[in-house]
Amino acid sequence: MCDLLRINTDRGFMLSDGKSRFSINGNPINHFLGTSTFSEYTVVHSGCLAKVNPLAPLDKICVLSCGISTGLGATLNVAKPKKGSSVAIFGLGAVGLAAAEGARIAGASRIIGIDRNPSRFDEAKKFGVTEFVNPKEHNRPVQQVIAEMTNGGVDRSVECTGNINAMVSAFECVHDGWGVAVLVGVPNKDAVFMTKPINLLNERTLKGTFFGNYKPRTDLPSIVDMYMNKKLELDKFITHHLSFSEINKAFEYMVKGEGLRCIISMED
Repeated sequence: MCDLLRINTDRGFMLSDGKSRFSINGNPINHFLGTSTFSEYTVVHSGCLAKVNPLAPLDKICVLSCGISTGLGATLNVAKPKKGSSVAIFGLGAVGLAAAEGARIAGASRIIGIDRNPSRFDEAKKFGVTEFVNPKEHNRPVQQVIAEMTNGGVDRSVECTGNINAMVSAFECVHDGWGVAVLVGVPNKDAVFMTKPINLLNERTLKGTFFGNYKPRTDLPSIVDMYMNKKLELDKFITHHLSFSEINKAFEYMVKGEGLRCIISMED
């Protein structure tokens, strides 16, 4: 990953000269995550700009710029499940469901969704999830539950919650000998990942990923083409359409877990 694309919310300026391109009444306004898209016009580094199919609907493909591509790529590019394999997805928010969509596209025969919110299970079926586990319904570690369900463990797991306990469970639930666990969620900076060394000696593999190992400028156009060719379904990720004046309502949906992706229109 190059320095340009590293998440640094404290930077707030253009990488090239350390200055902002925005101001109001003479006072500088910081940039946000390299794109500053809560505005009608913006200035971005060329590395943050991708040229895509001009026929693609912008109000649909805009969801590919972060979370959806992250989950999709975590499965397709990093976990790389084989056709007919088993995949466990920890966290059934938008990123987790995108990871499940990747498992569906890859041809996984069993896609197990793990979430503490049972209301998400019906929605997850649209993304190929075949089985569900709610950790709150069991009095033992969820990795043990999954191991029993799958005769020793799943072939691949993708963790999309950022919860350190879920990360450990995602690693320990994969099958020894060939299992691969991919960590996507962002944990607390002080969190410590703890597991027994035997889990590594038994040839389980642990990987991390940023943006699904996609290179934005070169790979985003191909993901857009997946959508245009009907290989990737995006409409089911979009749960709300709101005007910019209602943006706080979109944040409320996110905090309450009542939506997947909200499309914000700059026009009321």
